[in-house]
Amino acid sequence: MLDANFWQDKNNSKKVVKEKKLFEDLINSQNNSIKKITDLNDLYELAVEEQNISLQEEILSNLIDLRLLVKKNEVKCFLSNEADPLDAYIEIHAGAGGTESQDWADMLRRMYLKWSDQKNFKSNLISEHKGDEAGIKSATIKIEGDYVFGWLKKESGIHRLVRISPFDSGARRHTSFASVWVYPVVDENINIEINEKDLRIDTYRSSGAGGQHVNTTDSAVRITHIPTKIVVQCQNERSQHKNKETCMNMLKARLYDYEIQKREQENQNIEKSKVEIGWGHQIRSYVLQPYRLVKDNRTNFESTSPDKVLDGDIDDFLEQSLYQIK
Repeated sequence: MLDANFWQDKNNSKKVVKEKKLFEDLINSQNNSIKKITDLNDLYELAVEEQNISLQEEILSNLIDLRLLVKKNEVKCFLSNEADPLDAYIEIHAGAGGTESQDWADMLRRMYLKWSDQKNFKSNLISEHKGDEAGIKSATIKIEGDYVFGWLKKESGIHRLVRISPFDSGARRHTSFASVWVYPVVDENINIEINEKDLRIDTYRSSGAGGQHVNTTDSAVRITHIPTKIVVQCQNERSQHKNKETCMNMLKARLYDYEIQKREQENQNIEKSKVEIGWGHQIRSYVLQPYRLVKDNRTNFESTSPDKVLDGDIDDFLEQSLYQIK
């Protein structure tokens, strides 16, 4: 960082400073934890010697808090892949089942937005296609913050909901599916070459919020990358030009993610990349009736508080997925 030319490349210097801060925070936290353990150990010996039960209980409580802190630092050590520091796009698509699945897709979107708010991250709606009666057919949101993609990268897959349907007058139990796909927002210093001859660009009228102007002009943009069949779309801006610019940024991100998955497939012999998420690849089940349970099918981690999970309390699931070694 002492190189005279270091600060000339703003994107690279920002990335390096961000990584430096992460490592400094980890080291400082580790050193503080070691010191605190030593102090608590000395204090505990004194409390035992004086038979001070209340002080012993207080020390044990402090040790539990310290253990949680060490665990958080441990999780951060798993966020070391190339794309982990980047922001993330989240695409959510309702499965078959009409209103039921569309409502479930909207519940998932709300869950991730709640999680983002709890982390004090910034979120932005990129594209939305509303359901016929309720919910959404699909939506794309962008979340910006420290290591967002690293935290969310294992959320890609099929999410399954079992509940008594609020849309069924017979109060029968329904199973709904929605797909989630998370991919990184590409930094400006990451070069992704796109040949315009490989693109098909379509414009159409927006179906989302934004007022009469948005809905009566062809401001929405859809771009198809023909070689990979990757499709991106944006309709959150009134300007077709701005929507196209956002689409191109999303396409770069998708192509970057595509290359990452391709590389992992070659190195780890993964059967399929996330580009080919199938409805049989269920990663998590959310059961509201007849019992209440959220279970991750990959890690077997469970929670008996689905309401909290759907309100964005998903850190335990995210942490367990990071610990998983494939």
